[in-house]
Amino acid sequence: MKKASSFEIVAARCWNLLNEGKPFTPIFVVGVFLLYRFAQWSDTDFWCSAGLGLLFVLPLFAIYYFYDFPLFLRNYLWFPLLAVLLLWEAPSLTLYLLALGLYFFFTVYFWGTFYYHLRIGTSWWNFTRFWKLVLKNSDSTSGNAQEQMPKFLLLLFIWNHFYSLFDSTASLNDVIDFRADHWIPWIVFIVCLWLYSYILHAYLFDWKPKEDGSLTNNAVVPEKAINDKVIVIVIDGMRKERFEEANAPFLKKLRAEGTEYAQMETVYPARTVVCFSSMFTGTYPREHGIRSNMVWKLGIKVESIFDSLRKVGKTGRLLGIAHLIDSMGDDVESVTAVMHNDAADRNIIERAKLIMAEQNPDLLVAQLIGVDQTGHSRGVLYDEYLQKIAEADRLIQDFVGWLESRGMMKNTTLVICADHGQADGIGGHGHLDEGERFVPFFMHGPTIKQGHRIDEKHSLISMAPTLSYLLGAPYPSHSRGPVLTEAMKLDHIKDS
Repeated sequence: MKKASSFEIVAARCWNLLNEGKPFTPIFVVGVFLLYRFAQWSDTDFWCSAGLGLLFVLPLFAIYYFYDFPLFLRNYLWFPLLAVLLLWEAPSLTLYLLALGLYFFFTVYFWGTFYYHLRIGTSWWNFTRFWKLVLKNSDSTSGNAQEQMPKFLLLLFIWNHFYSLFDSTASLNDVIDFRADHWIPWIVFIVCLWLYSYILHAYLFDWKPKEDGSLTNNAVVPEKAINDKVIVIVIDGMRKERFEEANAPFLKKLRAEGTEYAQMETVYPARTVVCFSSMFTGTYPREHGIRSNMVWKLGIKVESIFDSLRKVGKTGRLLGIAHLIDSMGDDVESVTAVMHNDAADRNIIERAKLIMAEQNPDLLVAQLIGVDQTGHSRGVLYDEYLQKIAEADRLIQDFVGWLESRGMMKNTTLVICADHGQADGIGGHGHLDEGERFVPFFMHGPTIKQGHRIDEKHSLISMAPTLSYLLGAPYPSHSRGPVLTEAMKLDHIKDS
């Protein structure tokens, strides 16, 4: 299986500018406005008037960049749009129609059909379903139509309004002497929009999980490792209740013979790079610095489990897509995400076998991407999603059998989990809508209790300290999750 090329790594970062809702909004608004005024590009006065008009939009860009409006909060975005329609003159319907047309072309056809066909082999007819997914999607990506539409319509209205005013002024003195009846309503609107956004988020934004403030202290790392190896398989985007519905006999057998954490909670925001960073540092985005898939400054700010293993002369490898390089750097064995989705997980498992055969790391983390990609491209409430979980089940069974045949499972703990779930729509995840918050998580091995279920709530940040404990390595510097000692047999637990 090919590694992610340098071009793919850069392309993945560029795509996140369009995929993540925050950078998409200003990029889309600027693009639409310039296309709408394409015939005037050769006129110097156009660029002056457009630039001055843009200055009036910048505070709105800042407000909408700082505040997300996911889930039910997006319903409140229509009120500011209604307010500007009442404050100023009627909008340009052709500008609005152009914006709406381009938005649905980008999301439904370019992204949902053309992009997915070239990258993972989705049908050229995917647009016939994808438009429904875009309309239902609730997370703050560019594919959340109900959040993006009122945002870009308002921003385009304000920009076009002030552009028209400046375009009609006769001189620079007229611009400087801009009438109070233009300034005052704009200033009042900006202040009201900021206050409106602040109040909504202060009183209605209540779904972020509570964070643990103390460092890991519930168990002392044993002087001698409990396990020779730990294998972690992360089935990216596997929704918990859909896993229960899927035909996955091997994984469910492992769960029944091991220990299940029935209320394992992901982190916020539940984006892949954020979740992986939290799982393998043991702390939250505010500390490790990765707050979305769009990573502006590469690399985590704190120690990871891979750093901890190096301190005791052990090795760990993370096998995953190019996005993970942005946070974990050289600890990632990258895989290309440009392949037919039916081949992706099979190729990843073959690459995992190669890593174990050639490098024999003490810790291997493998990310399976087929389930997540199916959720994004085809939706999570359809049969294709269940079929992809069933495929992951068969591939994991093959991998575990391969490890057993080589004696690599004698004193090995196997951890199976998801990094986040997926909501309805385009398999959205990030803001913990229904189906995102709690993930499958179970452990299996000779040092793990059999037939045990833990119903108390836990967080995925416990992954890193638990791996440290099992492999006899110090906890990562900012590890805050407790070690999952409830899963371990009593003769292997050493209390602090």
